Amino acid sequence: MGGVHPPLPGNPPSPSIIGPMTQSDPQTDLSSALNRDDANAELFELLRIPSVSADPSHKADMTKTAEFLRTKLESLGFTARVDETGGHPAVYAEHLKAPGEPTVLLYGHYDVQPEAPLEEWVTPPFEPTVRNGRIYARGSTDDKGQMYAHIRGVELLLSQGELPINVKFFIEGEEEIGSPSIVPYLKAHADELKSDVIVISDGSRFAADVPTITYGVRGLSYVEIHVQGANRDLHSGSYGGAAPNPINALCEIIAKLKDDKGRVTIPGFYDNIEPLTDEERGMWASLPQNDGEFANSIGVSALPGEEGYSVLERLWGRPTLDVNGIWGGYQGEGSKTVIAAKAGAKVSMRLVPGQDPVRITKLIQDYVPTIAPEGVTVKVIDHHGGQPIKFDTSSDYVKAADRALQRVYGKPAVFARTGGSIPIVAYFAEILKSPVLFVDMGLNEDAPHSPNESFAVQDYHNGILTSAYLIQELGK
Repeated sequence: MGGVHPPLPGNPPSPSIIGPMTQSDPQTDLSSALNRDDANAELFELLRIPSVSADPSHKADMTKTAEFLRTKLESLGFTARVDETGGHPAVYAEHLKAPGEPTVLLYGHYDVQPEAPLEEWVTPPFEPTVRNGRIYARGSTDDKGQMYAHIRGVELLLSQGELPINVKFFIEGEEEIGSPSIVPYLKAHADELKSDVIVISDGSRFAADVPTITYGVRGLSYVEIHVQGANRDLHSGSYGGAAPNPINALCEIIAKLKDDKGRVTIPGFYDNIEPLTDEERGMWASLPQNDGEFANSIGVSALPGEEGYSVLERLWGRPTLDVNGIWGGYQGEGSKTVIAAKAGAKVSMRLVPGQDPVRITKLIQDYVPTIAPEGVTVKVIDHHGGQPIKFDTSSDYVKAADRALQRVYGKPAVFARTGGSIPIVAYFAEILKSPVLFVDMGLNEDAPHSPNESFAVQDYHNGILTSAYLIQELGK
């Protein structure tokens, strides 16, 4: 275990550092009231709907999922509806029966990543299967399982009486494609979505036995690089050695995007970055991180990255550039001796405070043509992005989350950032003017976005309890 974590600079110690928490009254223990079998069955029903937002063939499944959630929330006494957006529908629901008490907006998303590569799944991605205490299914942890834990947490509280505060749900269907239709929706519904705090559970705890409050997320710039050579595929015997090869050119471009010290070479990429503080580096160094076990967990022998920074610092506090997909030329069985006419790659850059995704996208668009070999033309296409953001760890909302997590795990929470990106978070701050509170329920080993994505059954149940206790604590 990592022990007590130091407070962040400029923030007073959290209650867990000041002294021991007051033990919860046994009468408020909700664990015995949780219907685990029923909670599992409902989640499985939700996971069976293939709500893949990136695939137009699943448009009907997106609507089906939204209606499933609306029906469930209505059954709990919420006023709920499905709203059309410029893309996939969103679900809004409210339970405003505590006048004068705080209002929490619970955010989640019901869309999931594509299931490919299908052949790497041990069991079908949209037929939830429990193995070794884990629920295997696409969306199990990202984000259907975590999102549904909040719905079941509210249901658990309602089974004991009325909610102590006002609760709203906003569940969208475009997070996995960058939430392109959600900003106009937020602007149009800003008054309705107004709340004292926005709670999000769409990420990972530090470790299975370490309750975690996330206080920052990285931003994102996502682009495609297209390389064009000749006007058609060419016979490699007739043209090899003379004609430009877009695949070779693409490889050269990619190789030049980072140096041998792991630093991105795009001019201006690191300008204005908010440096890690000594307090943050010390706090993260105190966490029970084992680099060897981390490497073993993903089946690699080394953890390369930017020189001068620890693994956790590279994961949470430094920007990155990674190739996420690459194509070009013949991909079928056997051989085909051609020089492809075109090639391409998908590139994501995770950003940290001080970096603006619009600026970073412009920088790579300007830079790539300058490092392309002669004879080819290149184009860098902007897909989507998101702002990096950090939160105040000294707020009453963070303290309430710490108390709620202690009631579930019996120990204080640690503070961590996450390497992932949730583009909508910055828009919440900008448009809704509400503080955001991350209380994540998953783990990195859940393999979100990968084949055999899973969610530990115990984590799902603990998430339900955490949500219920958090609502109680926010009422205090």
